[in-house]
Amino acid sequence: MSTFISLFSGPMSLSLSADTPSAMMRCCQALPFRLYHHPMIDWNHISHHIGEQSGKTFTPLYNQSIGGGCISSSHCLSDGERKFFVKINGADLFEMFEAEAAGLKRIADTATINAPRPICSGVVDRHAYLVLEYIALGGRPNGHQAGACLAALHSHTAAQFGWGQDNYIGSTPQPNNWCDRWVDFWRQRRLAFQLQLAAKRGYRGRLQQRGEQLLDLFPALIDHNPPPSLIHGDLWSGNLSYNVSGEPVIYDPAIYFADREAELAMTELFGGFPESFYRAYNNAWPLERGYAVRKVLYNLYHLLNHLNLFGGGYAGQALHSIDHLLAELGH
Repeated sequence: MSTFISLFSGPMSLSLSADTPSAMMRCCQALPFRLYHHPMIDWNHISHHIGEQSGKTFTPLYNQSIGGGCISSSHCLSDGERKFFVKINGADLFEMFEAEAAGLKRIADTATINAPRPICSGVVDRHAYLVLEYIALGGRPNGHQAGACLAALHSHTAAQFGWGQDNYIGSTPQPNNWCDRWVDFWRQRRLAFQLQLAAKRGYRGRLQQRGEQLLDLFPALIDHNPPPSLIHGDLWSGNLSYNVSGEPVIYDPAIYFADREAELAMTELFGGFPESFYRAYNNAWPLERGYAVRKVLYNLYHLLNHLNLFGGGYAGQALHSIDHLLAELGH
């Protein structure tokens, strides 16, 4: 059983546990920003807002700071009867909280897998805040149930690829304008967008040259016709946990409608989930032939995003993936 240090505590969502991959445990140290600290905030305003939105006056008896996050500071507010999870950051990141709340609500509305429901959000004293349903974590992991629940989430589809609003992957903006064709969406909204960010950050040369080649050629790798499935969008082991009843809970989403394989690919990127998870998913909705190659294509997006966020060795990993994919295409 994992020992959880924090819950839902930042857009990179490093809810650290004993089995969190060590590479991701180091993300906080590599971030080009610091955990947000707020010297003073009007908690009465937030408490009043909670009462308004929940339909019952809320006067907290204690405010517990929860450590472990990389970007936002996080707190548990309780009046002895009810608890709420509160994330705090600068007012300029209110849009990020709004997008997170929309994603959590959309997931929760499917009734396929647990996600903390948003209660309210706002700006006070130059601080943005997001209040979420508090879910006590730490139950025994159940990979089989998590895999089945994720397949059920993916069964919710749309007419196009994308989402009704842009959101964030980590702290990187994620454009989600609707698109009829998956290959066009993946080229324009995902790979090209990240490559352009990398160029602005000084990562040019071979990465950009080979990346441009891949943008032209990669559609040949997508030889199936995926429906636009609702995905969490940032599902690594730090964003999946289990409540005290052992039911899976996901949080810190970057949702959009996509090829569901993009989700499964990311679950394998940083250590992966237990075999029971993948077995249950495939029993519910088997993956199609060619996934082993396509997952490299889909994980390239996350490697490029990590390059743009953290720099360092991710440049080599991203280029290696691009070279691997081009080799599959005979280039």
